[in-house]
Parts: sequence; C-alpha cells; structure tokens
Amino acid sequence: MTTVTSPIAGRAIGLAAVPDPVFSGAMVGPGTAIDPVREPSEAVSPVDGVIVSLHPHAFVVVDEHGHGVLTHLGIDTVQLNGQGFELLVNKGDSVKRGQAIVRWNPAQVEEAGKSPVCPIVALEATADALTGVAEDGDITVGQTIFLWS
Repeated sequence: MTTVTSPIAGRAIGLAAVPDPVFSGAMVGPGTAIDPVREPSEAVSPVDGVIVSLHPHAFVVVDEHGHGVLTHLGIDTVQLNGQGFELLVNKGDSVKRGQAIVRWNPAQVEEAGKSPVCPIVALEATADALTGVAEDGDITVGQTIFLWS
C-alpha cells in the first residue's frame, strides 16, 4: 500500500475538473488535482522514493513498490520553458516524503496565461487501485490525497 500525500497546498478539485483532456480523462492514470494557493512555494515529494523523471514543471517519484507518482505543476507549463521554476533535486536522487523538489509560483504561472492546477497521478494504475481520493476541500502539504494498493 502506498500512501500518497499532497505535494502542494490548495483545494482538491479532482482530475475531472482539470482543464486538459489528457488529465481529465485519466489517460495518464487515475489520481486527483489540486488548485494551488497563489503564493511562491515548494512542491514536495508525495512519497519516499527515487526521482525518475524531473522537469521544471513536472516530476515523477517511484516508491519501493514500483508505484510512480506524477506531480504536474500547472497545465501547459512546459511552454514556459522552466521560467519561474527552480529545481531543488536531481534526477536519480532518493527523496523522502515532504522533501522539496521544485520551487515555483502559481500566481506567476497564472499571469503567464496558464492554469496553475496541479494533477497528481498514479502512473499505470487502474482506477480501482486507488481509495480515499481527495476531490474537494482544502488540502495542506503532506495531507493524504489517496491510497494506492
């Protein structure tokens, strides 16, 4: 069982509300999405594991069970070419839950015309593998957003 905790603070809105069909249709995998607090912050690791993919706008951490969790900071933020994002770790690093991965400013993303909404996705999972998925309400950093069995 993998407990996935929120990498950011904000409001849970669920994947279906993400303004991108790839995420809202769960094509990448099931999970949830957080509409972040509009202030400079650090996105942290949602699990203990290894950083297997790292971009300014997105990262994947794989835990000891082989579960890969994608945190995507905003929608279409790849088009910002890393502007406004600062990487705090390197690909291949072992990280602990709650460790800062990327520093960013959701308000800056919004000013650039992009959605700051953050999908957090269980890669290659089936929808029925997740329980307790947070889809509404205020979320704090480190709060459990779903369980993956």
